[in-house]
Amino acid sequence: MFKHSNHHSEKFRIRHWMKHTAVIPKGFLRYFVLKLISLKPMSGAEIIEEIGKRTCGRWKPSPGSIYPLLAWLQDNEIIEEAPTEEAGVKRYKLTEKGQKIVEKSEVIRKELKAKFKFLIPPLTLALLWTTPSDYEEAIKLEEAERRFMSAIFELVENLEEKLSKEVLDEVKEILIEASQKIEEINKKLRREEQDDREYN
Repeated sequence: MFKHSNHHSEKFRIRHWMKHTAVIPKGFLRYFVLKLISLKPMSGAEIIEEIGKRTCGRWKPSPGSIYPLLAWLQDNEIIEEAPTEEAGVKRYKLTEKGQKIVEKSEVIRKELKAKFKFLIPPLTLALLWTTPSDYEEAIKLEEAERRFMSAIFELVENLEEKLSKEVLDEVKEILIEASQKIEEINKKLRREEQDDREYN
């Protein structure tokens, strides 16, 4: 009984850790906003709406986070007001300084991608944390997981250069198939967990 309780305690700790490390990274909103403005002049409301669309409604910054950020960016001469014929609408565009920051952020992203190869991916880290007896198996999994994540990073970069419906459909089918297989594993694990609970 003690072992069973400890198992659930470990699962709770993992879920708690994953929840609180999956927050939006500090500074990410600033670079995301600059990236959007670099594509075309945008107002605060348009930025909020665009972020909501790009994240399928899962993340929509509040006006209280967007407008003070825009004011700060303008005060620091990173963005400036763009000419508009719409009354009451204030759109922003990048200054030369802002353009350099966006270009630098692209360099940083590429550096992070290169360094990612030396990091322990989240699934492998979870296995190392919860199942020390399967350490060797977790290490074998690491390379496959790291390869998958690296491919995703590269795909994102390639899609920014050349986006097509055919490629998106192909990637979607692959992800759906992979998700279905992982979901089947999850169902199997839940059934086994339920059987163990009933047995104990």
